Amino acid sequence: MIPPPQATKSKTKSLSKTIARSALFQAVLARLIAFYIQLFGKTCRWQVELPAESRALLEKNPNVIGCFWHGRMLMMCHAWPYGPKDNFHMLISTHRDGRFIADVIEKIGFQTISGSSRRGGGSALVGLTRILRQGGAVGITPDGPRGPRMRAKAGAIKTAQVSGVPILPVSGSLRHARFLRSWDRFCLPRPFSHGLIAWGSPIYVPRDADETVLETKRRELEQALNDLTAQSDQRMGHPRELCEPEAEKA
Repeated sequence: MIPPPQATKSKTKSLSKTIARSALFQAVLARLIAFYIQLFGKTCRWQVELPAESRALLEKNPNVIGCFWHGRMLMMCHAWPYGPKDNFHMLISTHRDGRFIADVIEKIGFQTISGSSRRGGGSALVGLTRILRQGGAVGITPDGPRGPRMRAKAGAIKTAQVSGVPILPVSGSLRHARFLRSWDRFCLPRPFSHGLIAWGSPIYVPRDADETVLETKRRELEQALNDLTAQSDQRMGHPRELCEPEAEKA
């Protein structure tokens, strides 16, 4: 007896999900993505813009909190020439896709730490602070892992307050890239392109900051990242409306 088309389609979909979630498939895919990141990194012509204050900070002691939007994550893998990669820890969410993302990042030489930056993030805050106090650097996507797009949560600000380490906002764009229709408008770079990495000025958060100051600093970080992103996209020839912050809810 031939099964109905709907049943066959359902079984095929179930099999596809099983394969996609298998450890072997995820390991192979992570290696392919890591290779692609290295490929476009080596074949693109990169232009880096760094304010004098930020350059002095990084060259003296690259003990900072690097913040960038979730959608620009791939190109940010090539934004860190300051100190060894294994001294840079990327905060990865505990979401089910987090382990896969961590595998990719670790394959290109960076370290990872699991947790959430949401509202300070409890265990993540402790882990990030420990790394920073040991002289390392950390990377946080303040709108990850699920948005709202290009809207900063408070975790990075709280980390800067507790650790006493400054935040450095950074963004960028490429002339040839594909912007996916995902929640974060993920930027997929293409090899042999022209890329721009744009750093902002340091953001310092006082240890004795109250809630009003913390909110002011959060907005400062959000605005800095949005300005860097918009300017980078414009200079690479992309329309502003291609990747804009998600509208704030009333």
